[in-house]
Amino acid sequence: MPSISSTLTAAAVLLGAATANPVIAKRSFSVEQVERGLYLRNGAVQAAKTYRKYGVAVPDHIQSAAAAAQTGSVPANPSDQYDSSYLSPVTLGNTTVQLDFDTGSADLWVFSSLQASSQLTGHDYYKVDASKQISGASWKITYGDGSGAGGKVYADKVVVGGVTATSQAVEAATSVSTQFQQDQNTDGLLGLAFSSINTVKPTQQKTFFDTVKASLAKPLFAVTLKYHAAGTYDFGYIDTSKYTGDITYVTVSTTNGFWEFSPTGYYVGTGSEVKTTIDAIADTGTTLVYLPTAVVKAYYAKVASSQNSNTYGGYVFPCSATLPDFSLTIGGAKKTIPGKYINYSPVETGSSTCYGGIQDNTGIGFSILGDIFLKAHYVVHDVSSTPKIGFAKQAGI
Repeated sequence: MPSISSTLTAAAVLLGAATANPVIAKRSFSVEQVERGLYLRNGAVQAAKTYRKYGVAVPDHIQSAAAAAQTGSVPANPSDQYDSSYLSPVTLGNTTVQLDFDTGSADLWVFSSLQASSQLTGHDYYKVDASKQISGASWKITYGDGSGAGGKVYADKVVVGGVTATSQAVEAATSVSTQFQQDQNTDGLLGLAFSSINTVKPTQQKTFFDTVKASLAKPLFAVTLKYHAAGTYDFGYIDTSKYTGDITYVTVSTTNGFWEFSPTGYYVGTGSEVKTTIDAIADTGTTLVYLPTAVVKAYYAKVASSQNSNTYGGYVFPCSATLPDFSLTIGGAKKTIPGKYINYSPVETGSSTCYGGIQDNTGIGFSILGDIFLKAHYVVHDVSSTPKIGFAKQAGI
């Protein structure tokens, strides 16, 4: 069973006898991810998902490599070619589902009883209550390859880590594409980007965080994703045991609805800083890191026998290679991905060639710091005044 904690951060204080009204205690809580299942890692498949997520046509070489990987046989071993899917438990109405907390989107959408039973195999799903439907509201997410999901919207109780949003918009699917049906580990998404990119029409709805942030001790959440282990999402407080050194903050641009900011340089291994401005977003819903062509070329120039492969849909290298660290300058501080994190997976079962966790962002329009980067850091998302994002080195790294 998942371990979820909910902590009161202030005692309820009685006012004077004249009013006898309590001051409501503000709260903080932590949600631990749960290992939901195993999947065969494949870099081209992850790259294709990223292009689809951001509504961009998947480049032909990536599409071909992803298709080849998805049609191949899946062996029972070796285990080192697998990774775990880590999700977080959320209660919608009276049903607990396993959702992907996604800082790159702003919809809380879920498999539901409105779908055909054939689409629900292997999933927990939201049981809709017709009396809670928001009249006339609908949602639809379409990706660059035509895949997606859509449905109706309900106002229901949503509980995360013991904190309740009593009338949260829940986007119940009436249908989902085959790509979503096949992922039986995930029952939907809980978006943690800014509400301005929520897809509900005719009236956009608030994210869960926007709904509950006023009740939190501090209007922030912090993400601790882990390398090959379950992570946590802390709401309303900063857990000093999870990082070392200082948290470096930078202002976030909310224009595009993402946690978007601008690193000002990069380092490859022990090399000196290369100054450049990179338009980037932090996205827990993306696996790999996508950076400008020049940056990616500079990194793999330091990896012996690496190449940008049309066959495998991205940069690859010998699995035996010792990879250099990669660092970005954020808020004037050096933030590093350990080299071993950048070896994402063998390109196919039994291969001695591996797919890189850093890839080219061509066609996407901006850079994405996905899980490969985030798993090395404690990341604070703060909206207390001007929105800002903070990075510190995870404890134990």
